[in-house]
Amino acid sequence: MFEYITGKLITITPIKAVLEQGGIGYLLFIPLNIFSMGLKLGEERQFYISCVIREDSHKLYGFLSKEERDLFELLNEISGIGPKTSLALIGHLGPNELEDAILQANLTLLGKVPGIGKKTAERLVIELKDRLRIADKNVTLERTSTSENSLVQDALGALTHLGYHPLQAHKAIKVALEKKGKDIQLPELITAALKECL
Repeated sequence: MFEYITGKLITITPIKAVLEQGGIGYLLFIPLNIFSMGLKLGEERQFYISCVIREDSHKLYGFLSKEERDLFELLNEISGIGPKTSLALIGHLGPNELEDAILQANLTLLGKVPGIGKKTAERLVIELKDRLRIADKNVTLERTSTSENSLVQDALGALTHLGYHPLQAHKAIKVALEKKGKDIQLPELITAALKECL
């Protein structure tokens, strides 16, 4: 129904935000990690949207990246995992850590998310592990070599220290690596990634 909405951020709380576009205020339910970013009111923002329609409600869920939105919709397909739990998973772990926890069957980490008990964590692993592995093969979830991963993590740490959101920083690093090649040195990678963030 909706792919994304771009508008002025009017209000934001740990669980929802209001985005104004064309004189209409759109109420978006959001994961906690977006609120913790400290977005400024009044600035233009783009949110990727998932519309969840139930018999008694129509709600919009907003995310700053397409990857988060797609993961949210994947989680919602699991029996017993509703929008509230899906938001909690993404908001507390983030997409990369959540995907790793599922692929590695890390029930302890999954269980640290509010509302996720042992049975729910097991269901997540059973129902999503194979699907995420297939996505991995299709380059939806990239896994780098050990040396490349170390380089990426160092660059990611530098960019997040400078104030960039981890998702934005990771995308910029990925683009920089594609343009410059895997033999790039860390300082050059950071410089190239910063240009992609602008």
